Amino acid sequence: MFIAYVTVTILAVLFNATAAVTYLIGHDYPKAQLRMKRLPPSWRPVLGVLLAMGAVGLLAGFVAPLLGVLAAFGLVLYFVGALIAHLRVGSRKLVGWAVFFATAVAALVVNLGYHGFS
Repeated sequence: MFIAYVTVTILAVLFNATAAVTYLIGHDYPKAQLRMKRLPPSWRPVLGVLLAMGAVGLLAGFVAPLLGVLAAFGLVLYFVGALIAHLRVGSRKLVGWAVFFATAVAALVVNLGYHGFS
């Protein structure tokens, strides 16, 4: 279980940290996503910070397990919100969302499973 826990958590950290950087540096892809979802551009840095906090929280979970669980749960909620934003505008382009959501759920599951929180 330890190998799965570490592998999935590191994968989730890499995915979310990379996404956070793209949001925070003002890359065109997040800007296009915000336009498509009809969200204000002022949300871009906020969303980037939330993704970064999730990634840092997952890393902190190696030292303080509860932080890892809470970060994974927060990322699951973040991506549920992203799904709502997609569906609200009628977007059915959900492959990227599904990958990030599945990674966040997997991180939550392995964190709960490894640390025995119930």
